[in-house]
Amino acid sequence: MKLTTTQPTPSSQSGVAAAADGGLQGSGRDMRMNIVHIGAEELNYEIRQIAEVAGRIQKMTGREIYWENIGDPVQKGEQIPTWIKDIVSEAVYDNSTYGYSPTRGLPEAREFLAARSNAQGGVQITPDDIIFFNGLGDAINKVYYMLRREARVIGPSPAYPTHSSAEASHAGYPPITYSLDPHNGWMPDLDELRNKVKYNESIAGIMIINPDNPTGAVFPREVVTEMVEIARQYDLFIVADEIYANMVFNKQERYATIAQLAGDVPAIALKGISKELPWPGSRCGWMKVYNQGTHPTFQKYVKSILDAKMLEVCSTTLPQKVIPKILGHRDYPAYLAGRNAFYKKRSDRIAEIFADCPGVIVNPPDGAFYVSLVFTAELSSKMNLKIPDPKIREYINALTPDDIEPDRKFVYQLLASRNICVVPLSSFVTDLQGFRCTLLEQDDERFEMIYASIAEAIREFLAS
Repeated sequence: MKLTTTQPTPSSQSGVAAAADGGLQGSGRDMRMNIVHIGAEELNYEIRQIAEVAGRIQKMTGREIYWENIGDPVQKGEQIPTWIKDIVSEAVYDNSTYGYSPTRGLPEAREFLAARSNAQGGVQITPDDIIFFNGLGDAINKVYYMLRREARVIGPSPAYPTHSSAEASHAGYPPITYSLDPHNGWMPDLDELRNKVKYNESIAGIMIINPDNPTGAVFPREVVTEMVEIARQYDLFIVADEIYANMVFNKQERYATIAQLAGDVPAIALKGISKELPWPGSRCGWMKVYNQGTHPTFQKYVKSILDAKMLEVCSTTLPQKVIPKILGHRDYPAYLAGRNAFYKKRSDRIAEIFADCPGVIVNPPDGAFYVSLVFTAELSSKMNLKIPDPKIREYINALTPDDIEPDRKFVYQLLASRNICVVPLSSFVTDLQGFRCTLLEQDDERFEMIYASIAEAIREFLAS
């Protein structure tokens, strides 16, 4: 289950195709050339892949699954306020929301977002520095696929797989990363970052997720300022994923957006409404571009992203139409503050639950709505959780051979034994062993049960 960049030989490709297509079995024939992208094997998104295993267990047992694998507040029961639904409902009756929008996005949405950004201070932008996409995943793919293949973007480890997979796939090689240190509150290792940038001339950009997914860390302004300085010194650009920028619930005074810190460094900030409203089904995200006018190569690169978007015509119109009315609504600040207070409560409670849990590091998150737990105890292939159901045990044993990463084994056995679906940390491009889960459970009793069960499972696994 580890990532690899080894490309199949023509003969092995033939075998793969024959196995996949019964019509070719025994023919010895395949396509005249290998049509698979060189980076295809770098695409990995276990956050959703593990849900397939959970779904099968649910069918086999009829038991409820506790979904802690994906950051969808709506799936976890969060209620959207009536005033937001009223704004969306009104927009549905506007005929213009059924038509195409301009490729960059609706002018009123871009004007509103540019004004909000400029009011924060820092690098000033115009509406033409904003481009809308069909979700942040669409924007992320464009950011990496429009780079020259030789140009690499170094990103954090643990890494959010949408970024790491897209970057690695565009290059055809594994991701290049700098470490986030669980012993230091998941802060970036700036010495490692500087050295990798200095001695690898293929690195053209630095990617920052702040607040971070999967760790929930919030990098303070002095840390990001140092990262910007590295980019300035080596003539790089910055990609800042700020989808959680308004979801900081601890140490808010230390946080700043890339617009406030970039200075004259070229940068792209990635934003969206999927987590903040929340409206993940809207598939509505956008990028803000800073300092393209003073960097001709960067400006040409941004134009290539816009041109690529132009081939798709535009992004979905209706979500763009309602952004100014929702984000500018008089009730929105209080609504957002209430959500952040909820996540802070969840973060504080997680700190209490795992305070005396042996063999793990838990950094209570300061932003976003994820927490990553890291095993500090040495793990072995002999460690197991008890799975009473023999059919489920046989199924999970087939998925967890002795050479599998120990945290994956724990995660699959946690799913089989306690019906809790989390994501192994090793799937986030890191050698650290652990897992990521969310703060999203709305029901207090269910939340307590889920995390008490996880702590109990950790003790059982380490003691086995």
